[in-house]
Amino acid sequence: MASEKSKVLIIGGTGYIGKFIVHASAKLGHPTFALVRAATASDPAKTELINGFKSAGVTIVHGDLYDHESLVKAIKQVDVVISTVGFMQLADQTKIIDAIKQAGNIKKFYTSDFGLDVDRGHAVEPVKSTFATKAQIRRAVEASGIGYTFVSSNYFAGYALPTLGQVGGPPTDKIVILGDGNPKGIFVAEEDIATYTIKSVDDPRTLNKILYLRPPGNIYSHNELVALWEKKTGKTLEKIYVPEDEVLKKIQESPIPLNIMLAINYLVFVKGDNTNFEIEPSFGVEASELYPDVKYTPVDELLNRFI
Repeated sequence: MASEKSKVLIIGGTGYIGKFIVHASAKLGHPTFALVRAATASDPAKTELINGFKSAGVTIVHGDLYDHESLVKAIKQVDVVISTVGFMQLADQTKIIDAIKQAGNIKKFYTSDFGLDVDRGHAVEPVKSTFATKAQIRRAVEASGIGYTFVSSNYFAGYALPTLGQVGGPPTDKIVILGDGNPKGIFVAEEDIATYTIKSVDDPRTLNKILYLRPPGNIYSHNELVALWEKKTGKTLEKIYVPEDEVLKKIQESPIPLNIMLAINYLVFVKGDNTNFEIEPSFGVEASELYPDVKYTPVDELLNRFI
Protein backbone atom coordinates (compact mmCIF):
# COMPACT_ATOMS: atom_id res chain seq x y z
CA MET A 1 0.00 0.00 0.00
CA ALA A 2 1.25 3.47 -0.88
CA SER A 3 2.21 5.46 2.17
CA GLU A 4 -0.06 8.32 3.17
CA LYS A 5 0.85 11.68 1.72
CA SER A 6 1.87 14.27 4.28
CA LYS A 7 -0.64 16.89 5.35
CA VAL A 8 0.65 20.29 4.25
CA LEU A 9 0.00 23.75 5.72
CA ILE A 10 0.84 26.78 3.58
CA ILE A 11 1.34 30.09 5.40
CA GLY A 12 1.08 33.01 2.98
CA GLY A 13 -0.93 30.97 0.50
CA THR A 14 -2.83 33.93 -0.94
CA GLY A 15 0.43 35.62 -1.99
CA TYR A 16 2.22 35.59 -5.35
CA ILE A 17 4.00 32.23 -5.23
CA GLY A 18 1.87 30.87 -2.37
CA LYS A 19 -1.27 30.42 -4.45
CA PHE A 20 0.59 28.20 -6.94
CA ILE A 21 1.92 26.06 -4.08
CA VAL A 22 -1.53 25.66 -2.51
CA HIS A 23 -2.96 24.45 -5.83
CA ALA A 24 -0.01 22.14 -6.56
CA SER A 25 -0.32 20.55 -3.11
CA ALA A 26 -4.02 19.84 -3.58
CA LYS A 27 -3.50 18.63 -7.15
CA LEU A 28 -0.75 16.20 -6.12
CA GLY A 29 -3.05 14.64 -3.54
CA HIS A 30 -1.79 16.08 -0.27
CA PRO A 31 -4.39 16.99 2.36
CA THR A 32 -3.81 20.75 2.05
CA PHE A 33 -4.44 23.52 4.57
CA ALA A 34 -4.07 27.26 3.97
CA LEU A 35 -3.64 29.62 6.92
CA VAL A 36 -5.73 32.71 6.21
CA ARG A 37 -5.97 35.83 8.36
CA ALA A 38 -9.39 37.25 9.18
CA ALA A 39 -8.55 40.42 7.22
CA THR A 40 -7.63 38.37 4.13
CA ALA A 41 -10.73 36.17 4.44
CA SER A 42 -12.98 39.24 4.35
CA ASP A 43 -11.03 41.00 1.56
CA PRO A 44 -13.22 41.07 -1.60
CA ALA A 45 -10.04 41.03 -3.74
CA LYS A 46 -9.13 37.62 -2.27
CA THR A 47 -12.62 36.03 -2.34
CA GLU A 48 -12.21 34.38 -5.73
CA LEU A 49 -8.80 33.00 -4.81
CA ILE A 50 -10.03 31.55 -1.51
CA ASN A 51 -13.12 30.07 -3.18
CA GLY A 52 -10.78 28.49 -5.74
CA PHE A 53 -8.81 26.92 -2.89
CA LYS A 54 -12.00 25.54 -1.35
CA SER A 55 -13.22 24.03 -4.60
CA ALA A 56 -9.80 22.36 -5.00
CA GLY A 57 -10.42 20.67 -1.66
CA VAL A 58 -8.17 22.91 0.45
CA THR A 59 -9.06 23.38 4.11
CA ILE A 60 -9.02 27.05 5.08
CA VAL A 61 -7.62 27.51 8.59
CA HIS A 62 -8.20 30.86 10.27
CA GLY A 63 -5.13 32.11 12.05
CA ASP A 64 -2.35 34.63 12.02
CA LEU A 65 1.43 34.68 12.07
CA TYR A 66 1.17 37.11 14.99
CA ASP A 67 -1.26 34.99 17.01
CA HIS A 68 0.85 32.23 18.54
CA GLU A 69 -2.05 30.08 19.76
CA SER A 70 -3.76 30.04 16.35
CA LEU A 71 -0.45 29.22 14.69
CA VAL A 72 0.26 26.28 17.01
CA LYS A 73 -3.30 25.01 16.56
CA ALA A 74 -2.97 25.11 12.75
CA ILE A 75 0.46 23.45 12.80
CA LYS A 76 -0.77 20.60 15.02
CA GLN A 77 -3.14 19.52 12.21
CA VAL A 78 -0.38 18.83 9.65
CA ASP A 79 2.98 17.16 8.99
CA VAL A 80 4.73 19.77 6.85
CA VAL A 81 4.70 23.58 6.95
CA ILE A 82 5.50 25.71 3.88
CA SER A 83 5.98 29.44 4.40
CA THR A 84 5.50 31.72 1.40
CA VAL A 85 5.17 34.95 3.38
CA GLY A 86 6.00 38.23 1.66
CA PHE A 87 9.21 40.12 2.09
CA MET A 88 7.89 42.38 4.88
CA GLN A 89 7.31 39.27 7.03
CA LEU A 90 10.50 37.31 6.34
CA ALA A 91 12.09 38.13 9.71
CA ASP A 92 8.88 37.17 11.53
CA GLN A 93 9.23 33.55 10.41
CA THR A 94 10.95 33.02 13.78
CA LYS A 95 7.35 32.99 15.07
CA ILE A 96 6.65 29.96 12.84
CA ILE A 97 9.80 28.26 14.14
CA ASP A 98 8.67 28.84 17.74
CA ALA A 99 5.19 27.49 16.98
CA ILE A 100 6.62 24.41 15.22
CA LYS A 101 8.87 23.74 18.23
CA GLN A 102 5.90 23.99 20.58
CA ALA A 103 3.65 21.84 18.39
CA GLY A 104 6.34 19.16 18.20
CA ASN A 105 4.83 17.19 15.30
CA ILE A 106 6.32 18.71 12.14
CA LYS A 107 8.51 16.55 9.87
CA LYS A 108 9.67 19.38 7.64
CA PHE A 109 9.57 23.16 7.30
CA TYR A 110 10.03 25.16 4.09
CA THR A 111 11.03 28.77 4.71
CA SER A 112 9.91 31.53 2.33
CA ASP A 113 13.05 31.26 0.27
CA PHE A 114 11.90 30.82 -3.35
CA GLY A 115 14.41 32.76 -5.43
CA LEU A 116 18.19 32.98 -5.63
CA ASP A 117 20.35 31.01 -3.21
CA VAL A 118 20.97 33.58 -0.48
CA ASP A 119 24.05 31.73 0.79
CA ARG A 120 25.87 31.80 -2.56
CA GLY A 121 25.85 35.14 -4.30
CA HIS A 122 26.98 38.72 -4.74
CA ALA A 123 23.97 40.59 -3.34
CA VAL A 124 24.04 44.38 -3.36
CA GLU A 125 21.57 46.73 -1.68
CA PRO A 126 18.61 47.09 -1.76
CA VAL A 127 18.30 43.27 -1.95
CA LYS A 128 21.33 42.50 0.21
CA SER A 129 19.45 43.08 3.49
CA THR A 130 16.49 40.95 2.32
CA PHE A 131 18.89 38.13 1.41
CA ALA A 132 20.58 38.52 4.81
CA THR A 133 17.19 38.12 6.52
CA LYS A 134 16.45 34.97 4.50
CA ALA A 135 19.90 33.61 5.44
CA GLN A 136 19.26 34.38 9.15
CA ILE A 137 16.02 32.42 8.98
CA ARG A 138 17.88 29.50 7.36
CA ARG A 139 20.39 29.54 10.23
CA ALA A 140 17.58 29.70 12.82
CA VAL A 141 15.88 26.65 11.26
CA GLU A 142 19.16 24.72 11.14
CA ALA A 143 19.84 25.59 14.79
CA SER A 144 16.30 24.56 15.84
CA GLY A 145 16.77 20.96 14.73
CA ILE A 146 13.54 21.09 12.70
CA GLY A 147 13.78 19.15 9.41
CA TYR A 148 13.82 21.51 6.42
CA THR A 149 14.09 21.99 2.68
CA PHE A 150 15.10 25.38 1.26
CA VAL A 151 13.86 25.89 -2.30
CA SER A 152 16.18 27.85 -4.57
CA SER A 153 13.85 28.37 -7.51
CA ASN A 154 15.97 30.99 -9.29
CA TYR A 155 14.08 33.56 -11.41
CA PHE A 156 10.25 33.59 -11.53
CA ALA A 157 9.45 33.36 -15.25
CA GLY A 158 6.39 35.55 -14.71
CA TYR A 159 8.67 38.39 -13.58
CA ALA A 160 11.55 38.00 -16.02
CA LEU A 161 10.12 36.86 -19.33
CA PRO A 162 7.27 39.33 -20.10
CA THR A 163 9.90 42.09 -20.35
CA LEU A 164 12.56 39.77 -21.80
CA GLY A 165 14.71 40.45 -18.75
CA GLN A 166 14.64 44.21 -19.25
CA VAL A 167 13.76 46.36 -16.25
CA GLY A 168 10.93 48.80 -16.91
CA GLY A 169 8.84 47.06 -19.54
CA PRO A 170 8.88 44.87 -22.65
CA PRO A 171 11.25 45.83 -25.48
CA THR A 172 9.83 47.48 -28.59
CA ASP A 173 12.75 48.18 -30.91
CA LYS A 174 15.67 48.20 -28.47
CA ILE A 175 16.66 46.28 -25.37
CA VAL A 176 18.93 47.18 -22.45
CA ILE A 177 21.31 44.36 -21.49
CA LEU A 178 23.22 44.60 -18.23
CA GLY A 179 26.87 43.59 -18.53
CA ASP A 180 27.94 41.59 -21.60
CA GLY A 181 24.79 39.44 -21.66
CA ASN A 182 26.68 36.14 -21.37
CA PRO A 183 26.15 34.79 -17.80
CA LYS A 184 23.32 32.27 -17.73
CA GLY A 185 20.13 32.75 -15.75
CA ILE A 186 17.44 30.19 -14.91
CA PHE A 187 13.79 31.10 -15.53
CA VAL A 188 11.17 28.76 -14.09
CA ALA A 189 7.39 28.97 -14.47
CA GLU A 190 5.64 29.58 -11.16
CA GLU A 191 3.45 26.49 -11.52
CA ASP A 192 6.60 24.37 -12.09
CA ILE A 193 8.26 25.88 -9.00
CA ALA A 194 5.16 24.82 -7.06
CA THR A 195 5.10 21.29 -8.52
CA TYR A 196 8.79 20.64 -7.78
CA THR A 197 8.35 22.01 -4.24
CA ILE A 198 5.42 19.70 -3.48
CA LYS A 199 7.12 16.70 -5.12
CA SER A 200 9.92 17.12 -2.59
CA VAL A 201 7.66 17.14 0.49
CA ASP A 202 7.84 13.39 1.22
CA ASP A 203 11.19 12.76 -0.47
CA PRO A 204 13.92 11.84 2.06
CA ARG A 205 16.56 12.94 -0.50
CA THR A 206 15.51 16.55 0.05
CA LEU A 207 15.58 16.52 3.85
CA ASN A 208 17.93 19.18 5.27
CA LYS A 209 19.01 20.17 1.76
CA ILE A 210 18.62 23.05 -0.66
CA LEU A 211 16.41 22.03 -3.57
CA TYR A 212 17.70 23.80 -6.68
CA LEU A 213 15.49 24.24 -9.73
CA ARG A 214 17.69 24.02 -12.81
CA PRO A 215 15.58 22.44 -15.57
CA PRO A 216 17.89 22.16 -18.63
CA GLY A 217 15.35 23.85 -20.94
CA ASN A 218 15.20 26.94 -18.74
CA ILE A 219 18.86 28.01 -18.64
CA TYR A 220 19.61 30.99 -20.91
CA SER A 221 21.91 33.98 -21.01
CA HIS A 222 20.35 37.37 -21.71
CA ASN A 223 21.87 37.32 -25.21
CA GLU A 224 20.34 33.88 -25.84
CA LEU A 225 16.91 35.04 -24.58
CA VAL A 226 17.00 38.00 -26.94
CA ALA A 227 18.13 35.82 -29.88
CA LEU A 228 15.27 33.39 -29.19
CA TRP A 229 12.76 36.27 -29.05
CA GLU A 230 14.12 37.70 -32.32
CA LYS A 231 13.78 34.31 -33.98
CA LYS A 232 10.16 33.98 -32.79
CA THR A 233 9.11 37.51 -33.78
CA GLY A 234 11.26 37.89 -36.89
CA LYS A 235 12.27 41.28 -35.50
CA THR A 236 15.79 42.43 -34.65
CA LEU A 237 16.28 44.51 -31.51
CA GLU A 238 18.94 47.16 -31.06
CA LYS A 239 21.04 46.03 -28.09
CA ILE A 240 22.29 48.56 -25.55
CA TYR A 241 24.94 47.07 -23.28
CA VAL A 242 25.44 48.70 -19.87
CA PRO A 243 28.84 48.08 -18.20
CA GLU A 244 28.89 46.73 -14.64
CA ASP A 245 30.02 49.95 -12.91
CA GLU A 246 27.19 51.85 -14.60
CA VAL A 247 24.70 49.19 -13.52
CA LEU A 248 25.80 49.56 -9.88
CA LYS A 249 25.50 53.34 -10.10
CA LYS A 250 22.02 53.02 -11.61
CA ILE A 251 20.92 50.70 -8.78
CA GLN A 252 21.98 53.28 -6.18
CA GLU A 253 20.25 56.15 -7.97
CA SER A 254 16.96 54.45 -8.87
CA PRO A 255 13.77 54.70 -6.79
CA ILE A 256 11.88 51.72 -5.32
CA PRO A 257 10.89 49.27 -6.88
CA LEU A 258 13.14 49.91 -9.89
CA ASN A 259 16.29 49.58 -7.75
CA ILE A 260 15.12 46.17 -6.48
CA MET A 261 14.47 44.83 -10.00
CA LEU A 262 17.82 46.21 -11.20
CA ALA A 263 19.65 44.65 -8.26
CA ILE A 264 18.10 41.22 -8.94
CA ASN A 265 18.86 41.48 -12.66
CA TYR A 266 22.41 42.49 -11.80
CA LEU A 267 22.84 39.28 -9.79
CA VAL A 268 21.29 37.08 -12.49
CA PHE A 269 22.58 38.69 -15.69
CA VAL A 270 25.90 40.27 -14.65
CA LYS A 271 27.09 38.03 -11.80
CA GLY A 272 25.47 34.80 -13.00
CA ASP A 273 24.32 33.97 -9.46
CA ASN A 274 21.81 31.36 -10.74
CA THR A 275 24.49 29.22 -12.34
CA ASN A 276 28.00 30.20 -11.19
CA PHE A 277 28.43 27.39 -8.66
CA GLU A 278 28.17 23.61 -8.65
CA ILE A 279 25.49 21.92 -6.55
CA GLU A 280 27.43 19.80 -4.07
CA PRO A 281 25.67 16.74 -2.61
CA SER A 282 26.70 17.97 0.85
CA PHE A 283 24.22 20.87 0.66
CA GLY A 284 21.95 20.49 -2.36
CA VAL A 285 19.99 18.43 -4.86
CA GLU A 286 18.59 19.38 -8.27
CA ALA A 287 14.84 19.08 -8.88
CA SER A 288 14.70 18.10 -12.56
CA GLU A 289 17.15 15.24 -11.86
CA LEU A 290 15.14 14.02 -8.86
CA TYR A 291 11.78 14.28 -10.67
CA PRO A 292 12.31 13.55 -14.39
CA ASP A 293 8.57 12.79 -14.63
CA VAL A 294 7.65 16.46 -14.13
CA LYS A 295 6.75 17.97 -17.50
CA TYR A 296 8.07 21.45 -16.89
CA THR A 297 7.55 24.26 -19.40
CA PRO A 298 10.82 25.26 -21.11
CA VAL A 299 11.68 28.93 -21.79
CA ASP A 300 11.15 28.37 -25.53
CA GLU A 301 7.46 27.65 -24.81
CA LEU A 302 7.11 30.16 -21.99
CA LEU A 303 8.13 33.02 -24.28
CA ASN A 304 5.17 32.24 -26.54
CA ARG A 305 2.90 33.38 -23.68
CA PHE A 306 4.40 36.85 -23.74
CA ILE A 307 4.89 37.53 -27.44
